[in-house]
Amino acid sequence: MSSTPTPLIALTMGDGAGIGPEVIIGALADEATTSRCRPIVVGDAVRLRQAAEILGVHPKIEPIASVEDATFLPDRINVLDLDLLPADLPWGAVSTVAGEAAYQYVRTASELASSGRVHGICTAPLNKEALHAAGHTFPGHTELLAHLTGTEEVSMMLSTPTVNVIHVTTHIGLLDAVAMIEPGLVERTVRRGEQTIRDSGIARPRIGVCGINPHAGENGLFGYGEEDEKIVPAVRKLCADGIDARGPLPADTAFYLANRGEYDLIVAMYHDQGHGPVKMLGIETGVNVTVGLPVIRTSVDHGTAFDIAGTGRATAASMVEAIRQAAKLSTNA
Repeated sequence: MSSTPTPLIALTMGDGAGIGPEVIIGALADEATTSRCRPIVVGDAVRLRQAAEILGVHPKIEPIASVEDATFLPDRINVLDLDLLPADLPWGAVSTVAGEAAYQYVRTASELASSGRVHGICTAPLNKEALHAAGHTFPGHTELLAHLTGTEEVSMMLSTPTVNVIHVTTHIGLLDAVAMIEPGLVERTVRRGEQTIRDSGIARPRIGVCGINPHAGENGLFGYGEEDEKIVPAVRKLCADGIDARGPLPADTAFYLANRGEYDLIVAMYHDQGHGPVKMLGIETGVNVTVGLPVIRTSVDHGTAFDIAGTGRATAASMVEAIRQAAKLSTNA
């Protein structure tokens, strides 16, 4: 048996009013999860204890002052305790205090990963309204982490057991997305995704590139030639460089074929083109990977679920898979 230690993964608690504390407790109760990595929660110990009480479990939740103080034992959860939340924080409600705390958890984890003190980051969901109320006007984790790490351009990849999807554009309006898409951005996005899939163990990924219009424009019948102008040049250049990129493809067909196992990665042109099929195919075990950062970051593929926060009804399946992916990517890095 190898004596090489498993990677250190920082788990950010997300918005403390949401289901983040519950899914973290649930995930860390899974021995298969803790056998893959050495998890350290960046959050609030009091809130985690409240979540454990709701779930009816009793792990030893131990605050630590630094990651170097962590001791990894069965039934122990190490918490880098920022102590930012009041004990009476309501569940399921937008809170400026919780938004600020969520930002500080991510900032702390980013600094730990950038300095090499942890090997990767796995994030529980934050609430955008709460984040903005606290004065941090980022669309989400992807853009926030890009800012914190000084990264000019990153991509969002969603991963499920059957389909991996990377997005050319994400949190912008549809008209703005179409205007933003251009061959260079498409090419860079595909290259980032192809590298990530190779890092996961697939030597030559098969990549399907979606069109923008219905039927990928159907030879100019739909749209104004966006596929020929914005996508075709990128696919030709990628193929010339030996990357197995095919398209532009009708998005409905591309996802059908990917679910059947014919593609290792689908390139979506805009947010809902990629998110809709993924959430239908596997939101419970879906994982969000930020591609292009100088640090490894994965996340659950769901939101704060304020409607069920604090009830014990949240499933930890996506968090379990997100931790597994963070550990895998960290090991292969």
